[in-house]
Amino acid sequence: MKREIALMFLILFVLAGCGGNQQSTDDLITVDVTASYPKKELILQDVFDVEYIPLETTDEFVNSGYVQAIGKDVIIVRNSRGADGNIFIYDRKGKALRKINRRGQGPEEYTNVTGEITFDEESGEMYINCYGLKKILVYDLFGNFKRSLGYVEGGEESGRFKTDIGYKPLYNFDQDHLIGHDWTSGRNFAGREIDVEPRNIIGIISKQDGSLIKEIEIPFEKKVFQVVFPPTSGGVYGIIYNSGLVPYHDSWILTEPSADTIYSYTADHKMKPFIVRTPSVQSMNPETFLFPGVLTDRYYFMQTVKKEIDETEPRSNLLETELVYDRQEKKTFEYIIYNDDFTSKRPINNLVDDIFILTVINNDEIAFAEKIEAYDLVEAYKNGQLSGRLKEIAANLDEEDNPVIMLAKHKK
Repeated sequence: MKREIALMFLILFVLAGCGGNQQSTDDLITVDVTASYPKKELILQDVFDVEYIPLETTDEFVNSGYVQAIGKDVIIVRNSRGADGNIFIYDRKGKALRKINRRGQGPEEYTNVTGEITFDEESGEMYINCYGLKKILVYDLFGNFKRSLGYVEGGEESGRFKTDIGYKPLYNFDQDHLIGHDWTSGRNFAGREIDVEPRNIIGIISKQDGSLIKEIEIPFEKKVFQVVFPPTSGGVYGIIYNSGLVPYHDSWILTEPSADTIYSYTADHKMKPFIVRTPSVQSMNPETFLFPGVLTDRYYFMQTVKKEIDETEPRSNLLETELVYDRQEKKTFEYIIYNDDFTSKRPINNLVDDIFILTVINNDEIAFAEKIEAYDLVEAYKNGQLSGRLKEIAANLDEEDNPVIMLAKHKK
């Protein structure tokens, strides 16, 4: 499947060979990003325990249901674009609790909430990542200001300008620290390869002042540019935005696009090789990258992205392939996954997907969250295409209601 820009999710073990599958060691898996793999169909409910949460709609609570965080008792959402500054707090059953808006020009305010909202459930604090102000502002769940964390400045000038570090995504690491992925590195699209800063992309950040406590060094030969310029003129480009940071239980999966090894990183700061990709990204032209996806006990989802634009499409699209490794069968496949509560055999979004559609959750219960638009459910209900709990919810929906949040939870 082809989409314009991809982003985010989880992975673990992958098998592959040239056109086939083979395991290289007991723990370390090798995947050939140029290989062709057999097709596999999956059913969502076979892989995850699925829960649906209709978000209450009132005059004050109208939103696009872009999930930011889920705790034991609350769901935090905002609008997809976030320019209005609204943050909506729901309970875990979807009942509206309160709306917060601290948008403004003051020292305790943000200009927008287009960045992530990270929730520290232990302290009850929300970290608002405001790209415009180059700050992370901290509030409680009632919108009371606690403190602000300044962005880390970028390195020395490279080419024409230097870029401050901007973290996306940003997750809880421990009681005192956040962990973030520097999404600016390798994506300086104002210039070409000469402007790329070869800096580390994963950092441990203080929750008190935003200082960079530790840079996690992932070795690579040369920084690979992640901006795609098409061969034709006109200034059209694509940017590879997949996240290099994915949480899984008490560890993290780290991907530096310029490296051939994907690593796991534990809370006690131990890093070890996790996946090796072939051929070397340093030897490819154009390069094909391998990125993490959603991880379960049996299935490990990933995506390859080729640094090339398909100009035959109505919109310029990056060339992508969705893969899954099946631990039970010990094979890698191209996959499509269907939601069985749609009787029309409707596929869900890919498990490495755009941040406005899917959200990887930083806790042990939930693998990811997806919103389903009310108008889609109303139409499917009228056409007799729903079953089970989703059908019950749709029977009481208006097409202008807030989305229904689908939680895909790890099977117990």
